[in-house]
Amino acid sequence: MVNLYRDTGVVLRTHKLGEADRIVTLLTRRHGKVRAVAKGVRRTSSRFGARLEPFGHVDVQFYTGRTLDVITQVETVDAFALPLVADYQRYTAASAIAETADRLSAEEGEPVLKLYMLVVGALRALAGGERDSSLILDAFFLRAMAYAGWAPAITECARCGLPGPHKAFSVSAGGSMCPDCRVPGCVHPSPEVLTLLAALLHGEWPVAEASQPVPRRDASGLVAAHLQWHLERQLRSLPLVERRARETSTQAQ
Repeated sequence: MVNLYRDTGVVLRTHKLGEADRIVTLLTRRHGKVRAVAKGVRRTSSRFGARLEPFGHVDVQFYTGRTLDVITQVETVDAFALPLVADYQRYTAASAIAETADRLSAEEGEPVLKLYMLVVGALRALAGGERDSSLILDAFFLRAMAYAGWAPAITECARCGLPGPHKAFSVSAGGSMCPDCRVPGCVHPSPEVLTLLAALLHGEWPVAEASQPVPRRDASGLVAAHLQWHLERQLRSLPLVERRARETSTQAQ
């Protein structure tokens, strides 16, 4: 039927509608962000309510409606939600990933395949539990910013492109700064922090996993600050990461 279409997507968030329905926001493979009504899913007799919880990776059939599409069928592809909701640290990391994906896919119906793949990969890694959730989260943030065109300069000067590494780093200026270009308010991350950032951006996991706690905290602070600078608003799901960032050893000029 012309009014039916099918896609695979990740549930980013839900909110109540009426007495028994929900509006579900998904990031899908072919249609980008989709907001659709799931009718009756809050009833205990619902056939697929549990499949439409945040972080679920599902195959969905939609019916095209006048204002919002309607979900008519749901099948689970990956049950990411089960291990994530059972672990607070992984749950909060997944929440930050979902919120970031929601912000970066502002236009509904616009395909964002690379972002979709980044989200699925990050949630799969979190659900697997084999890597530190903070590293997974920071790697996702860096790659999502690269997708959006906001990747921080790590190995070269953000202003003139002079190869580094450089000692100064400015969030507002775009990353690492050479001595000639650095601006007031720069921080001075250690070489280990820059090495970790580059490893997370490029998927060099042996290097990332060999990093120490202090460089990890410093890197998390820089990544969170850089992301929220470009989003122009704070991520609600990042208060814990922000508290850790205040403990970093980077010093303002």
